[in-house]
Amino acid sequence: MLNTSRSRVRALAVVGMAGVVAALGAVTHQASAAEVAAPAAVGPDARRVDIPRIAPAIKPPAGARPVGAYVVTRGTQTYTCAGGVFTGASVPEAQLIGTGGRVHHFKGPTWQSERDGSLVTAKKTAESARPGTIPELLLTVDTHSGTGILSNVSYISRLLTSGGAAPTGACTDGATKAVPYGAVYVFWAAKR
Repeated sequence: MLNTSRSRVRALAVVGMAGVVAALGAVTHQASAAEVAAPAAVGPDARRVDIPRIAPAIKPPAGARPVGAYVVTRGTQTYTCAGGVFTGASVPEAQLIGTGGRVHHFKGPTWQSERDGSLVTAKKTAESARPGTIPELLLTVDTHSGTGILSNVSYISRLLTSGGAAPTGACTDGATKAVPYGAVYVFWAAKR
């Protein structure tokens, strides 16, 4: 019997994660013969995450190969009120788990491996709108730090987004609102 609220929250998180991973397992990546599937999960903190379909507008460049796929286990997009409405860029704060273990995603936007400390920042290259949620994105990595799982990453795809859209209605300037979101992030290495 689960006798603490922390235990109940953990149990619910595990059940929810299993549902997301099961749903993602039904989606396949349409890869060319030259591409390889994301690496198998390695280590106790790693999970297999399949690569979903990618809209043509946000596909990485030809020859890019996947080096890891991660699902958001807990994430928010935080908006700041300006001119009486929540608008403009959001600030992410998310925990991801996937083929290379755990990754922390935060302001920048930045991704850092919790396993080896390698870190990348990226800028939006293209987007594909999804009604009622934040858009899917293709991002181009502009800085690297450290050596490890993220060392060879050149592009990042944000796919299968849910939630995270800016709140509607009036607000007080300077107020912030964190909106939960979900997504799958795929990290890509450039053509060799």
